[in-house]
Amino acid sequence: MTLAVRPHPDPGRSAPRGADGGAGAAGPGAETPGTRGASSTPPRPRASPQRRRRRRRDAMLFGALIAPNLIAIIVFSYYPALYNIGLSVMEWDFVAPSPEFVGLENYVDLLTDPSFGQVLLNTLIFTGVSVVGSIVGGLLLGSLLATKVPLTGFAQTMAFAPHMLPGAAVGILWLFMFDPNYGLSRWAFSLVGAASPDWTTTSDWSLWAITIAYTWQRLGFVTVICYTAILDLPKDLYEAAALDGAHGGKLLRHLTLPLLNPIIVFLSITGIISAAQAFDIISIMTSGGPGVSSSTLSWMVYEEAFQKFDIGTASAAATVLLAILLVITYLQVRVGNRKANDDS
Repeated sequence: MTLAVRPHPDPGRSAPRGADGGAGAAGPGAETPGTRGASSTPPRPRASPQRRRRRRRDAMLFGALIAPNLIAIIVFSYYPALYNIGLSVMEWDFVAPSPEFVGLENYVDLLTDPSFGQVLLNTLIFTGVSVVGSIVGGLLLGSLLATKVPLTGFAQTMAFAPHMLPGAAVGILWLFMFDPNYGLSRWAFSLVGAASPDWTTTSDWSLWAITIAYTWQRLGFVTVICYTAILDLPKDLYEAAALDGAHGGKLLRHLTLPLLNPIIVFLSITGIISAAQAFDIISIMTSGGPGVSSSTLSWMVYEEAFQKFDIGTASAAATVLLAILLVITYLQVRVGNRKANDDS
């Protein structure tokens, strides 16, 4: 007996009537003479007038809520940055009725200035040491607080208190502590039989004086962030790692630090931006001196603009600082995202 196999009908077409349905009867998707050749996709129903009015009302509400923030960002962030870039190709001293266009002359003068390299190096040391020191110290203090030692609440308050102080107060406090005759520095060095250095009046120590003071101020903020992040780490992973024999440094290197990587990237970006803008501690403790030994880019911008009244050079230095921060932030975000993708 020969068995004939018929191909399965196209699902887009109507199924042929079965033996009990009779020829010519069409299913729900069957083509009719009036719809032959038309698309099988059903037409999209039009939104009702009430739904269209609700969409317009939601869009208007979204615009009304976000507009103040957008206007504030444009007026107070983007416009000053663009205006500063424009001033960097001008020559102006606050007295002339209008700036004079000089092209890239300000950038040439800035980059050929022998002191500019020292200022860049000071900025690199000040930013790098303060960011790395505050993150390392914050991780250690946060881990210690997470172990629920006695007086944890008091320790948290004491750790966070420096961040609440204004920079001017921190600068005055550390001026007393660094005093070589009466400060805590004299007592600390006397323990090892040495004399305290002149922290703020010698070019060998002035940069380290402002770096230590700024790192101490930021340490409290970093400690609280790290402490909160450590408390949110998944406990089951640590229990599984403990069963596998991971303890101490291995647990920190292979589990804790990868889990805290987004927090470390966040603290690095905000730390670099904040350190690059530091001004009050430098102004109180050293005023950028002696010479340019403790001058950073932010202090140089102030000095050129409001002490030398050279607005063009100050704007050029501010533009260089902006470009450096943009590049560093972009690289940090790229590296952080790549590392997160590799870990996942």
